[in-house]
Amino acid sequence: MDAKACLEAGKAALASDSIRQGETLLRKAIRKAEENGDWHTCYLAYQQLAQSLSWSNSEKAFSLAKKAVAVYERHPDDERNHIILLDFAGTYAAQLAYNTEGNMDEALALTRRAYNIAVKEKQDDLICQTLTSLANIYWADGDNKQALALAKEAETFATPELLQGTLQVLARCYMDCDSLPQAEATYRRMKPGDDIHAAYIVQSSLAKIAVRRQSSEEAELAIDSAFDEAESLYFKALEQKDDYYQATLKQEQENERLTYSSALHRRTFILVIIGIVLLSVAVILMLRYRLKLLKQQRAHESIKRQQESLLHAQEKKLLQQQADSQREQLRQSAEVVAFLRQFILQRSEVIQKLNASNDSHVNLSLREWADVERTLNAIEGNLFANLRKNHPALKEEDLQLCILTRLQLSNRAIGNIYGLTVSAVQHRKLKLKKDLLGESDPDTTLEQVLERLKQVYQESTISETTN
Repeated sequence: MDAKACLEAGKAALASDSIRQGETLLRKAIRKAEENGDWHTCYLAYQQLAQSLSWSNSEKAFSLAKKAVAVYERHPDDERNHIILLDFAGTYAAQLAYNTEGNMDEALALTRRAYNIAVKEKQDDLICQTLTSLANIYWADGDNKQALALAKEAETFATPELLQGTLQVLARCYMDCDSLPQAEATYRRMKPGDDIHAAYIVQSSLAKIAVRRQSSEEAELAIDSAFDEAESLYFKALEQKDDYYQATLKQEQENERLTYSSALHRRTFILVIIGIVLLSVAVILMLRYRLKLLKQQRAHESIKRQQESLLHAQEKKLLQQQADSQREQLRQSAEVVAFLRQFILQRSEVIQKLNASNDSHVNLSLREWADVERTLNAIEGNLFANLRKNHPALKEEDLQLCILTRLQLSNRAIGNIYGLTVSAVQHRKLKLKKDLLGESDPDTTLEQVLERLKQVYQESTISETTN
């Protein structure tokens, strides 16, 4: 694997919960990129590795972020990326100093360098972003007056896309400087729209201003307004979701009506072709096997008349050929079973509902969960029935997570079903495979654990049948 391939593989491993493997691949990408002079991949790998280590080791993450900046400064591609990298390193410096109660000097130095380049290149959006970063650093360091001055200057460069975030920083600085009228006026300038989090910040901050003015009536009105705004946005989101669902449902019904006839003919044609192919393969294999057997029998009789000592060698060869023929037949049977498994899964209405969910929330009834489990037991050799029998500590939600994983749904799709974030789904998978299924290797995924258990159960069933 070259450096770019290692980088992509590392990012994929991190996305699938294999943290140790992902970080190892990123370090390998850095080493290969340095050896081959691929500096663009090198600084991207440094940046990705810093991001992965930011929560577990912020000091190491900051060191890697500075290395990314150093690599880029030696081999720049674009000044805009240079500014972004400097601000990226400054962010980690501020996080490190804030968490360890250190000073903010290095964060200020890196962010000011980014600001100077933005000014030199006359890029107003990046000037606004770097000034806002500087204001946040001074605010975290307790210098509220300097933070307020920088936030005011950032507002003069704010583009329409950056204005709301800049106003939020400016209003917070006004409040910490006890400039309550200016803080209130700035918060009222903000237009959060459908952003519930921003609306909550605005309304809760207005409530705090009212409390500081010792006006309980104003505080109550502000708090009521915040809840009303949040409730209004919530119901608005529900209405939009319902409208989208109804429109999508009507479109799907129309598409099904139009394509049903052609799909039926296509499926019938495919099944006929598959049947003909399987029958032809079986006939050919049978003829070939009989011809080989006849030839081997004649050769065996001739050799027996000439030399009796070659009898055992010929019998061994014949048995080996028969075993190879049986293995070939088993392989072809396995391919047919795999095709039928995929065909059955595609026909299941519940599984189609899961696969079509995209970013929408999906609710499954107990009957639908039972249908999915029954279907998978039928094509997976009673995998989930054996899980229930051999792991009585598994709860229903654990079995459901195993079912969704076996269906190869992404962490995002699973999160939509349970109403969880991607990181929460990843944590539940780690806990399930470690605490309940006994898998301690962090690089082994839940899907690999389930496949291994399936093979164990099948071998056990075959052994019991043989006995």
